[in-house]
Amino acid sequence: MHDRVQIIRVALVALPGLLLIDRDAMGQAWPTRTVRIVVPFTAGGTTDIIARLISQRLSEALGQQFIVDNRAGAGGVLGMDVVAKAAPDGYTVVLGSTSSTAVNVGLYPKMPYDPQKDLAPIMQVASGPYVLAVHPALPAKNVAQLIALAKSHPGELNFGSSGNGTALHLTAELLKSMTKTAMVHVPYKGASAAMPDLLSGQTQFMFSDMPLFAPYVKAGKLRALAVTTATRSAQLPDLPPISDTVPGYEATSWYGFMAPAGTSREIINRMNAEVRKVLRLPDIRARYSELGIEPIEGTPEQYGAYIAAEIKRWGAVIKSAQVKVD
Repeated sequence: MHDRVQIIRVALVALPGLLLIDRDAMGQAWPTRTVRIVVPFTAGGTTDIIARLISQRLSEALGQQFIVDNRAGAGGVLGMDVVAKAAPDGYTVVLGSTSSTAVNVGLYPKMPYDPQKDLAPIMQVASGPYVLAVHPALPAKNVAQLIALAKSHPGELNFGSSGNGTALHLTAELLKSMTKTAMVHVPYKGASAAMPDLLSGQTQFMFSDMPLFAPYVKAGKLRALAVTTATRSAQLPDLPPISDTVPGYEATSWYGFMAPAGTSREIINRMNAEVRKVLRLPDIRARYSELGIEPIEGTPEQYGAYIAAEIKRWGAVIKSAQVKVD
């Protein structure tokens, strides 16, 4: 009897160490099969491009397929919800963005998930500015002139966006709020769908990622005025920040990975470490530069804190502008 008790005691003492070894092994063994990266938008956009760049390199480095699964709908809510409800085993993750991760919380009164409770941050992978571009017929060569024009012609300037309540819409609403100007929002089903009216002059200005504007700016069909980041962008050094004219203005386009809540920390740490390696590759950095974004490396905690701050900031913009979605 005494020997049996002694054996049990030894086993109980050893158990925490065995569990630790098992958890470590879980992280090191992952992945043993295909990993699905959900992109909550259609193919071809910046989120999709980033996901495909990283997934290809992770597949090469880890010997398992990382496939991109586009689940567009409801401004990113559908795709995020798919991952929030997936098994927390490291084989389904999402690459979210400003709108799908932060903006939607303040936009939709009844979200099917809570990004801070139902999803676990892995890491932010990219950040960059939106660009403010105007039709060349508009007599505004800089942000100050655009604001002056809007104030002298209240309600006459129209701006397009990728849809009601999207990050591109709210970026303009933030400018309206901070400059106390009255400009009219014209929503479209995506940024690309908004381009024909901007190029024809039906709308006078718009915010978007630079890759969408670049060929038209180069051809003189659009005039890029500024970037939305607080300081000049290393990728677009010739464009001043709006904050030079409107102190405190800032709107950032950002992207990051999240997993279902409950995913083991070992798997999250492993993916964080492997994605960091990908972001340091020269060809990835070169492609990022072409997209007008920069790589971001950080911990899950840093990304989680950033998401919380962005949810709060954009929630205030949505409330102030009284933005509603159908």
